[in-house]
Order: sequence, then structure tokens, then C-alpha cells
Amino acid sequence: MSETKYIFVTGGVVSSLGKGIISSSIGKLLQARGYNITIQKFDPYINIDPGTLNPYEHGECYVTIDGMETDLDLGHYERFTGIQTTKANSMTTGRIYKSVIDKERRGDYLGKTIQVVPHITDEIKRNIKQLGQKYHYDFVITEIGGTIGDIESAPFLEAIRQMKWELGKRAVNVHLTYIPYLKAAGELKTKPTQHSVKELQSVGIQPDILVLRTEKHLPDGIRKKVAAFCNVDFDCVVQSEDLPSIYEVPVNMQNQGLDAAILRKCGEPVGPTPELGPWKKFLDKQRNATEIVNIGLVGKYDLQDAYKSIRESLSQAGTYNDHKTKITFINSENITEDNVAEKLAGQDGIVICPGFGQRGIEGKIIAAHYTRTHDIPTFGICLGMQMMVIEFARNVLGYKDANSREMDEKTPHNVIDIMEEQKNITNMGGTMRLGAYECDLKQGSRVFNIYNKEHIQERHRHRYEFNNDYEKEFERNGMKCVGRNPESNLVEIVEIPSLKWYIGTQFHPEYQSTVLKPHPLFLDFVKTAIENQKKDNKESK
Repeated sequence: MSETKYIFVTGGVVSSLGKGIISSSIGKLLQARGYNITIQKFDPYINIDPGTLNPYEHGECYVTIDGMETDLDLGHYERFTGIQTTKANSMTTGRIYKSVIDKERRGDYLGKTIQVVPHITDEIKRNIKQLGQKYHYDFVITEIGGTIGDIESAPFLEAIRQMKWELGKRAVNVHLTYIPYLKAAGELKTKPTQHSVKELQSVGIQPDILVLRTEKHLPDGIRKKVAAFCNVDFDCVVQSEDLPSIYEVPVNMQNQGLDAAILRKCGEPVGPTPELGPWKKFLDKQRNATEIVNIGLVGKYDLQDAYKSIRESLSQAGTYNDHKTKITFINSENITEDNVAEKLAGQDGIVICPGFGQRGIEGKIIAAHYTRTHDIPTFGICLGMQMMVIEFARNVLGYKDANSREMDEKTPHNVIDIMEEQKNITNMGGTMRLGAYECDLKQGSRVFNIYNKEHIQERHRHRYEFNNDYEKEFERNGMKCVGRNPESNLVEIVEIPSLKWYIGTQFHPEYQSTVLKPHPLFLDFVKTAIENQKKDNKESK
């Protein structure tokens, strides 16, 4: 295939239909056919990136290898396709406008009046095209955030309209929409989808393929009706039913010929259907797993998407250990010395979650103390690792006032301190230690045996670090510093080898766990949690 082809994924009727999952599935299916693909997300919000957004607003902030704070959908892209994303895979209205304004300030437009058309739309098109041109991808899949009809999305839709006109068969629109089921009437309703397509047509875009989100199986009559009213070929109307796992979506889409329909629309030969062998093996393991491992998430954001990558990493690790992972959220704000045993009861392992700020940290410290003293497998990530360090300093080293400079600038025992390069930074957005950094593992440590290698690379998102002035004291008392950055000497991993599994990482391993390559730390953590469960069950008999 010579010239790059572009697939635009848009959504209608309501948000949260799963455009990210559909985009990821399309990527997976085309990849399985041997095509070189990438996926990018255009978010219509004005923020430069989601780095300063509250997780309640937009779910977790995902971090690419080159240190871009991005939308959580990029996590789905990586987990499904196994390809690493960069800042080029994520764009917001804020970044588009900033780029145009910067060019205007430099005088690049030679005194022209700057307008949405053509300047903003040209910048959008440039960002869409440059991925394909620079890296010679066969397909660039572009997901447009938001819903058709949103004011914020208008410039992106105009850019797509222009590209479809310019590129002809090399540009395809996949429109995801919704078929609601009215329980009282006992009927599936197509009208919202018809209106959604009309809205799309009103801005000059005729969808090539429709994906119908539905809670109920759609009979062919419904699909024929949608095809007729929306001017879409019948074999280009596919349904996306609710499934037990998001990882079943690519197989479901393949069975309905979504990838074949895209290739036909692009004028590409369809060829034989790929087997998806390793993917289907994973799904078989997922379906066949009957036993349950219970993992408690100790955090402060009571929202499923706030810890999306951690949840998916735990779920994948459960599957590979032939278990279903039952994840229970435990709000750290509600944990006290009096109720911690009750709050953590029944959990085979505990993850102390990442985050920022004062809220909920004392609960995380209490949880870390309880799991350490009761030898419950514990995994602390980023702030979670820092809370494990503070707990150890308070209760083992005897520094009752130990804290992080983030929480208490005047603490006399700042076992967690602000990084040197962060001290003079005033802007909050995009200024943390972000992206992939090297880490050397200590031979003979638990993590060395887990990774089975000495040099690793993991992604970060933080401003504060373990204070090396206290390292010897921690080591003498049983908490070992077993991973560090070779350049900055930053402590990346702590562990207590005398316990079953008590490990804290300054980095975010969840960002690198994919369906076909689950992260070794999560695999080993869940494996140990299962062993812990079996041991507890024996003892209770």
C-alpha cells in the first residue's frame, strides 16, 4: 500500500459510547492483516492537555513514552495494539489554537486575519496528515472526542469534511451511534441514530460505516432500516452489543466484517480473515477463569475511569493467572485506625493508588501500616509508594512527624522531598517529571527476579522523590532501595524482602501493561495475592 489512508471515528447521540474501544478494535484488526497503523485522539476541550484536569472530569491522565499527558483512550490504543504512542497521537483544541496563535505572533501568516477556516482547520489537517507522512503508516485512525452537534467539535468536523473531499477513497468515516431500547414499549428505537447521521450530513460528512451501540441484539430489519434512512450500505452497518469484556469487541467487529468493510471502502483487497490466535487464547483464558482473586484499590477517586490503566493491568494479570480479578475500591478518606481492619477485610492484595495533594493521604498511610504489619501483598504506585515510605519512617524509624514536602513544607523529616529541578517551577501543566526513564535494578532483589533483567524503562508522572539522605536508615531497618535512575540516582523502587510482597514504585507500570504483554510486576503481584488467599483459606479451615 503506497499512500496513507485515514479513518475518522466520530460519535453521536450521547458521549461514552466507546469510540476509544472501537478505534482500538479497528487498529487491532487492520494490524492483524499486516498493515502498519497508528491511532490518534483529538479532544475538543480548550485545555492544552488533561494534566491539570481533575480525574472526576476526564478519568485518568495517561502518559506517553515521550512525556505527553493525554486522554485515557490512548491507554486503550496501546493495550489493544501494543504500539507505543507519543505526543503526536494526542491533540486538543487548546494545542491547536496555541500553535496557530504562536505562528501568528511570529508573523508566519504575513498579516492575514486569522480565522477558524482556513487557519484552524488547516492546523488540524496538518496534525492528522503529519503522522502518516512522517512515519509512513498505512492507516492513521483519528478519533474525534465529544459528540456530533457539540459546538467545540465543529472545527474538527470541518477539517474531516475537507479531508474526505481532498482524499476521496483514502478517507473513511466510521460513525458510532446509539440504538436505545425502550423497556416500557419493548422496542428498539432508530430515530436518535437517524438524527445523529442527519447532524453529520448537515456539516457535509456522509458516514461510510455505522457502528450501532446497543444493549439488545439488533435484528436485520433494524439494520436495514438504518441503512436505508442513513444512505449507508447494509454490509456497512454493524452492531456493537454490550459484551462481558471490552477485549471481546475486536472479535465481535471482525465477525461482522467491520475491517473488511473499511478495506472495501478504501479500495483495498480484503483477503483472508486473520485468525487472531493469541488474542483469542487470552479471551479463552478470561472466559474459563472461575476462581476469584480480590484486590482492594485504596485511593480517593471513587470513579472507575480514574484508575483505568491500573484496573485493566490487574484484570489482565488475573486472566494470565487463571483468575478473575474482583476489584474493590476503598476510599482512603474513610479509612481510620479504628476501621482499617474492617475496610481491608477479604482482600487478597492491596494497591495503594497514585494521586496528588493532601486529601486522603492519612488513610493511605494507615492502610500501608496495616498491610505491612499483617503481611498482606501490597503494591504502592507513585504517591502510593511515597505513602509506604512515610508510614515506614513514622512507625519503624520513629519519626512521627515524617512527611512529604508536598503535604508539609516545614516537616523536619522530609523523607519525600521535591525534586531539585522542580523547585523553581510555577506553572502546573506539563512541568512534572514525565515520560519514560531508565532504572537499574539491584541484583538479588525481588523486583530483579520479577523482571529477570537489570535495566528497565518505565513511565513517570511526579514532582517529589525519595530523599536519599535517609536511604541508609531505611536500608538498615528493612526497607530496601532496589531500583534507581542511573543518571539522577533517584530511588525508583522500594521493597521489604522479609514480607510476601511489599513493593512501591515511583513510576507507573500500568502504562506499559498490554493484553498480549502484561506487566511482570502486576503478574507477580496478583500471583502472590492468589497464593496468599489459598494460604489464608487453609489456615481458616
